Amino acid sequence: MTTTTIQTSVEHFELSNWTPAGPSRSQTDRSENPILPTNNITSGETVIQELKPVDGGVAAWTVLITAFVFEAVLWGFPISFGVFQEYYSTIPEFKDSSSKIALIGTLAQGLSYLGGPFSAAITRRFPRYQRQQIWVGWPLCILGLVCGSFTSTVNGLIITQGIMYGVGFVTLYYPIISMVDEWWVARKGMAFGIVASAGGASGTVMPLIVNALLKKYGYKTTLRAIAAAMVILTGPLIFVLKGRLTHSERSMMTRTNWSFIKKPLFWIYCFSTLIQGLGFFFPSVYLPSYAADIGLSSTQGALILAVMAVAQVLGQFAFGYLSDKNVPVSTLTISCSFMAMVATFGLWGMAKSLGLLLTFSIIFGFFAYGFATMRVGMGRAVSDDPSGVVVTFAILVFCSGVGNVLVGPISAGLLDKTVSVDAYGINVYKSLVIFTGVCMSLSAIVIVLWFLLPRKVRELQFRVSSTGG
Repeated sequence: MTTTTIQTSVEHFELSNWTPAGPSRSQTDRSENPILPTNNITSGETVIQELKPVDGGVAAWTVLITAFVFEAVLWGFPISFGVFQEYYSTIPEFKDSSSKIALIGTLAQGLSYLGGPFSAAITRRFPRYQRQQIWVGWPLCILGLVCGSFTSTVNGLIITQGIMYGVGFVTLYYPIISMVDEWWVARKGMAFGIVASAGGASGTVMPLIVNALLKKYGYKTTLRAIAAAMVILTGPLIFVLKGRLTHSERSMMTRTNWSFIKKPLFWIYCFSTLIQGLGFFFPSVYLPSYAADIGLSSTQGALILAVMAVAQVLGQFAFGYLSDKNVPVSTLTISCSFMAMVATFGLWGMAKSLGLLLTFSIIFGFFAYGFATMRVGMGRAVSDDPSGVVVTFAILVFCSGVGNVLVGPISAGLLDKTVSVDAYGINVYKSLVIFTGVCMSLSAIVIVLWFLLPRKVRELQFRVSSTGG
């Protein structure tokens, strides 16, 4: 079979729909061939570099598994901050600054969310320096922990374990996401679901490891030990992180097609994600204390979070897989939010036993966390340009991250001071449970209302937004 014949048979793959300014379609099709292995073919005076296959093969799986490990190890640390927060609150020298302890974890996680669009923009603008961007962010994460181990103040930890780590993580994350995006096309939802589920997989074991280290060695030795483990587990993997496209092709894709921002559906998705994010983080933060207030042990509280983490892994993989199977992303998103709402109102608020809390953690973990994998599907629903996937993903991460930053201020106004085990939400968490359930329901309602509009109205709004008139 000739190269031309093979080229024709695969012209509907990923980059064949991409039409950048520059060389004509006939000049670039062969270099975008996703099936043939990498090699050079000389035809007259033209040298053509064929690309490795997408959606499978050793190279694609290597990048995906490596991204999973980075997510599990590096993102698993900040999402385990609750263990550090409990420990720091017991240190006498931190007593005068106890009100600022939560800011350490808020900054580490919040910067990772809110900095997404900026890191993605750098990745898109300087695509040939993706590896260098990782080499900037990765040492910053490690240094944040090492420097934190030498500080004896909360302010020092805010700068190191909080700001340095958060900036480092968001800096290295989007080059890795961009590489995954290049290798996975038709199965992109599944691939991103696998990466996202790494946090849940890590969440089943890392809090237990951190807790054991803190109790035995204290926070300074623990931070150094975690930094050393990160170097060992992720350092060698940086060398196998490689994009699929050549430098020239990646450079031609630096210009993102921003037409999606003119589509009302994109802003509907942003608003839905923002609302969902406002209520999404409360269960993982307050379930242990809720369990303690109904008489359960700290071990049972940790078990509830571990079960939720397992459900998260399953949910994110399942919904990522379904988003690749022509199931409308809006249907999946509405289902995720609706089921999370049912679990919140019907189980969390009524829970007075370990069994009900475990049931809630399974349902909420599966569906609420499954919502996160819809970011890829949402991007594909509003743009058929492959160059826009990472950008839309980053913007939606930002929208979700607003809720992460506001967890503290919102909860401060919602939590009650009196415990009444017989009351809904045992009274202390009543308003918090209701707020979470309302956010889940409104997240679904926003999308439902959009599709309840007459088709002609939606098409008219699309035409108006596209023309700017």
